[in-house]
Amino acid sequence: MRLFLVALQFLTRLPVRVNGFQPAWLNDCVRHFPLVGALVGAVGAAVLLGASQFWPAWIAAVLALTATIALTGGFHEDGLADTLDALGGVVPRDKALAIMKDSRIGSYGALALGLSLLLRAALLAVLASRPLWAAVAAVLTCHAFARAAAVGVMVSLPYGGDAEHAKAKPLALIVAPRNALIALGWCGLLALALGAWGVPLQRLLLAAVAAGAVALMMRQWLKRRLGGYTGDGLGATEQLAEIAVLLAFTAAI
Repeated sequence: MRLFLVALQFLTRLPVRVNGFQPAWLNDCVRHFPLVGALVGAVGAAVLLGASQFWPAWIAAVLALTATIALTGGFHEDGLADTLDALGGVVPRDKALAIMKDSRIGSYGALALGLSLLLRAALLAVLASRPLWAAVAAVLTCHAFARAAAVGVMVSLPYGGDAEHAKAKPLALIVAPRNALIALGWCGLLALALGAWGVPLQRLLLAAVAAGAVALMMRQWLKRRLGGYTGDGLGATEQLAEIAVLLAFTAAI
């Protein structure tokens, strides 16, 4: 429970208080990132379904997206913009890391952020007009699986930035594989619960494959360009995995 609260405190704007603090907790709390993602997804799904009763699907989708961004403080969106600004062009590693730390946003970051918001809003609008199970399952799964994808990248790579100046130094240390296994366990429990609710197994498997493919792609990209992951790179992984999972749920198959 303590590690879950640390994860909730780290990934959201919820006013969570944890008595005491040890740096190792921040490193180990990544095992609960998918669980926090499911909570964020539950808020998004509730807003999507509630708003769709009063407004058109596209308005409900934007409101749901706004709710999840407000809950996380745009944490992952910031990582996506910074990563694309840094790696969108052809620059050396040191220059790319410097760009990531720059608070200003460039053309690559603005385009990535704008397209991500547009695509996610469009996908949520499609879900708002579909049966209850499809909308709830997709929103819960995309947030949980996307954060598991980020954990997978974190476990499989060393830290690629300057660990001494990392904003969250404990996350710049080696993350134990057991944390990735526990994170996958949370995703498995979510999939079992949704399957018991009647969500088709093939949709859940396709969503898992989509999230895994994004994790592998980002792992290779970050390894080649930076030699490892960064916090911004993990945020970009989460955002791209969200989109991939939503695409899996809305695909006409």
